Amino acid sequence: MHPGLTRLQPYPFERLQRLIAGVEPPADRRPILLSIGEPKHAPPPVLVAALGAALGSLGTYPATAGLPEFRRAAAGWLERRYGLGGAVDPDRMVLPVNGTREALFSIAQALVDPRERPFVAMPNPCYQIYEGAAILAGAAPLHLPPLRPGEAAGALREVPAEVWSRCALLYLCYPDNPTGAVPPAAAFEAALELAREHGFVLAADECYADIYLDEASPPTGFLPASRRLGRPDFENLVVFHSLSKRSSAPGLRSGFVAGDPRLIERYRLYRTYHGCALPVHVQQASIAAWNDDAHAAANRALYRAKFDAVLPILAPVLPVTRPAGGFYLWPDVGGDDEAFARELYAREHVLVLPGSYLGRDAGAGNPGRGRVRISLVAPLAECVEAAHRIRRHLESRTA
Repeated sequence: MHPGLTRLQPYPFERLQRLIAGVEPPADRRPILLSIGEPKHAPPPVLVAALGAALGSLGTYPATAGLPEFRRAAAGWLERRYGLGGAVDPDRMVLPVNGTREALFSIAQALVDPRERPFVAMPNPCYQIYEGAAILAGAAPLHLPPLRPGEAAGALREVPAEVWSRCALLYLCYPDNPTGAVPPAAAFEAALELAREHGFVLAADECYADIYLDEASPPTGFLPASRRLGRPDFENLVVFHSLSKRSSAPGLRSGFVAGDPRLIERYRLYRTYHGCALPVHVQQASIAAWNDDAHAAANRALYRAKFDAVLPILAPVLPVTRPAGGFYLWPDVGGDDEAFARELYAREHVLVLPGSYLGRDAGAGNPGRGRVRISLVAPLAECVEAAHRIRRHLESRTA
């Protein structure tokens, strides 16, 4: 058995279920689940129609490289979203994947050489898949200090050169999970410069890239940062995108990885043996979704309405701020985050995720401790009702 399996920590939602085991929430209040980042908006009709029309392809094995039309649709969206001026070659720089979770895990298995006893670096707090991917690839997870938006570039440069020299892979996620933060362009460029200087791969998890709250200022990404540095071939960089958040289709399990053609080719070889080619009918539905930007704008408007409604309710009792992207709130609850989540569930039938489940004790301690992640994925009315219940719970604690 793989020795790394014994080092894997329970997944956050497993821990949450243990936390609330035996709790009997009030039966007169319907449950409102704001713990998991699972979009509940209806997927766009253009995607659903294309999926239904493509079911005749079920008798066809998919190719690992995917349909040319899929790769062109993904490259076309990247061009429109980031203004890349034709820099993305769909035949050499794009590969379909089964959602970002699967790809973020498997990229480490494909690109990390365990014989070198390397580090795989990641933010703290972060998506736990990064940590599991590092361990099972034979690397040591390296949890970076919290990368506050305005200080992210400096924080990366403060990591000693001898540490970066042992790094094989750096995971970064912007807009960030769980904070929704997006740093200045200098932080993107600093990370790319470090990757080039020390020879590691930067794996950019950009699954929230099309969920942002200022329609006039879409967050930047790592591909345009690479071009600004004069590297149109995206050296040492791979980015991950998905339809789970953008198109409210988490069950479709569809995404793509794009970037350095040298890395894409090696990763394609790995995936050929891994047996995870994206089914043709899923690719056809994805083509329709990547080619349509209107539904993504409508989806953003739904999240914007939730923040507009929820923030005024919570602001008098919690330090909540509107994030740059994503659909999370990440407030400090002024005490034990596990106790807060358990009590809120017991008294109000609202479930949120303790922030300490997303962080790790490193350096100055667990940066998620004392916070909770609130996922505004439920319908607007439920989010508003949940906000009122959270406020009532907090006011009852101070009465």
